[in-house]
Amino acid sequence: MESPAFDLAFEPAYGRAVPVAPEVERITAENPGPFTFYGTNSYIVGASSVAVIDPGPEDEAHFQALMAALAGREVTHIFVSHTHRDHSPLSRRLQAATGAATVGQGPHRPARPLRDGEINPFSESSDLAFVPDIALSDGQTLSGDGWSLTSVATPGHTANHAAFALEGRDILFSGDHVMAWSTSIVAPPDGSMADYMASLERLMERQDGLLLPGHGGPVTQPAAFLQSLKAHRLGRERAILERIRAGDRGIAEMVKAIYRDTDPKLHGAAALSVLAHIEDLVERGEIAADGPPSLAATYRLL
Repeated sequence: MESPAFDLAFEPAYGRAVPVAPEVERITAENPGPFTFYGTNSYIVGASSVAVIDPGPEDEAHFQALMAALAGREVTHIFVSHTHRDHSPLSRRLQAATGAATVGQGPHRPARPLRDGEINPFSESSDLAFVPDIALSDGQTLSGDGWSLTSVATPGHTANHAAFALEGRDILFSGDHVMAWSTSIVAPPDGSMADYMASLERLMERQDGLLLPGHGGPVTQPAAFLQSLKAHRLGRERAILERIRAGDRGIAEMVKAIYRDTDPKLHGAAALSVLAHIEDLVERGEIAADGPPSLAATYRLL
């Protein structure tokens, strides 16, 4: 299966504000990892009166870097793309220091309820304490001194994921929904593959000129990249159907075959991605499960 042309070239410049567009700066938190790449990107939008997008994890060095970059400027709003602990927790300290209002789609919630006996594997990654002062609905715009940001609901990675469009600038802050360095993790019950694919389609219709993601560098050719992400996910779906057709009945078997070139340490996350696809396939009536779809269930074609 051909992967999108991921761009792994990125200089995090920890502790320093890097201009990425006129009146847009990026500061990367030093929280690298297999799911965060070099770390979480926080963005400062505006000139003398600004908004901060995705303040990041509760990290002293990153907080100090943000405060140094913000010195002498008023912070009016703190936008949060979604409530994972690498994006939203520092909003509390930043709000206490600046008095800015927090903004997001809403508190953390799963894409679907937990099933009997099911455990949310990403529960510790969720910031359940974040409740925005302003719950920004899809299409709603907030404006400051020289900037306007519009919420673009993009559920999939999480149910409350939102991107933010910088009006008049052809720039979209895409959070974890679309990133240049990797595909986004879609892990039930927090994530939904059906929602993720619908959100991809929505961004394809928007035709933004530049995507600034929550991790890694910018997506400079969004139209082509979004199309390749869609093709990649559809290819993964076909691979799952082929494995079931070949006799695989469990997700563990499918992961060993489909992700044979992937580091085994990432097979747990891969299994959740396969489950997300399977939930969508079951809902669409293409396959059946021996009970509710789960990591332990068995599957067959219809």
